[in-house]
Amino acid sequence: MRHVLIIGAGRSATSLIEYLLQKSETEDLHITIADLSIELAQKKTKNHPRATPIAFDIFNDEQRNTYIGNADIVISMLPAHLHYEVAKDCVKHKKNMVTASYISPAMRELDAQVRENNLIFMNEIGLDPGVDHMSAMKILDEIRSKGGKVLLFESFCGGLVAPESDNNIWNYKFTWNPRNVVLAGQGGAAKFIQEGKYKYIPYNKLFRRTEFLEIDGFGRFEAYANRDSLKYRSVYGLDDALTLYRGTMRRVGYSKAWNMFVQLGMTDDTYVMEDSENMSYREFINSFLPYHPTDSIELKLRHILKVDQDDIQWEKLLELDIFNADKKIGLRDATPAQILEKILSDKWTLSPEDKDMIVMYHKFGYEINGVKKQIDATMVCTGEDQTYTAMAKTVGLPVAMAALQILNGNITLKGVQLPIYKEVYEPILKELEEFGVTFYEKEVPYMGYNPDNVAS
Repeated sequence: MRHVLIIGAGRSATSLIEYLLQKSETEDLHITIADLSIELAQKKTKNHPRATPIAFDIFNDEQRNTYIGNADIVISMLPAHLHYEVAKDCVKHKKNMVTASYISPAMRELDAQVRENNLIFMNEIGLDPGVDHMSAMKILDEIRSKGGKVLLFESFCGGLVAPESDNNIWNYKFTWNPRNVVLAGQGGAAKFIQEGKYKYIPYNKLFRRTEFLEIDGFGRFEAYANRDSLKYRSVYGLDDALTLYRGTMRRVGYSKAWNMFVQLGMTDDTYVMEDSENMSYREFINSFLPYHPTDSIELKLRHILKVDQDDIQWEKLLELDIFNADKKIGLRDATPAQILEKILSDKWTLSPEDKDMIVMYHKFGYEINGVKKQIDATMVCTGEDQTYTAMAKTVGLPVAMAALQILNGNITLKGVQLPIYKEVYEPILKELEEFGVTFYEKEVPYMGYNPDNVAS
């Protein structure tokens, strides 16, 4: 029997665990599900005879070494900054490892040791990063195999609410970590290249520079730029491409409304607000506005943001109940971003029967035999309910599939790796189609950079 250790049983691990449990008989697996919460680990095992739930403390060296030492492969679904603790022990005990997170500098520094021990640490094999890498490289490799030269690559992804559960005027609900949504775009200017020119968008301008996208059957979306589109330039073999842009998708109108929070300073996570625990929602809003002896908070806010009373942006603020003087924040020593997350969670949490939706859109512009062409590839995946979400499916399934491929010796790469090679992406993309994660490709006229498709 082969032993799989899964560390972290949170929302993104639901489909991962389910998949491996379903495969446990035919693949002769025993799955240990380790989480700080034994109740959560037990819930995810569903009393399966080939699963063992355990309470697990990542900082308990003895426990960590024991369980990693007994595993045949380790899957870390911990927060990204904790992977390194697991990775060090995987090197020591000569165990392969899989994560869905971006490769950190510390993880990258382990590459030589991982190779020396004939191991693979597969990272960035969730949704974004993950499915985006694999689906993009498949088409890029196909274009190059035909002798094409890639001129343009744009990639967009978004976790949204499905149309049948879309019942607020923001057209948005939390389908993953709310904190990451509130802090999106921070930490430096967005960087990309368009038509051979380097472009930079500072955070305070990010949500007013959006691109419009159409997906057949699902309507119009918008996208704002990711922090650093250039980091995958060499990885994808796109050093000579004229345009490289990666963005996050939302429904049209979201970014303009979100920009109100940015301009007010409500997404700031760098300082603590005094007496935040006893502060009302209304007081929170007022703390960002200038003093006036007679003007109401509503009037001051409309004046600062230049929003009319009949503007849809104003309706979006009202829907969040942020002017309520009776609701208390209830968070001690909280930052503005933490308070905003609390307020939004009141309204944007998925209900038990709600369905989420993952959308992904790639654009490939290339030249072959002197002719410029373009391929657009789109994927839409809808969840089942609050637990079995499209987000959990598209993050967890690629991780599980990669782990099994490694266990079975089908992935022979060594070192700290990304899923950008055919031996990784081909079988996983094919199997994902069985779970409704399917990309549809179509040839369209080559557009290049289209300024008419960008919102001011």
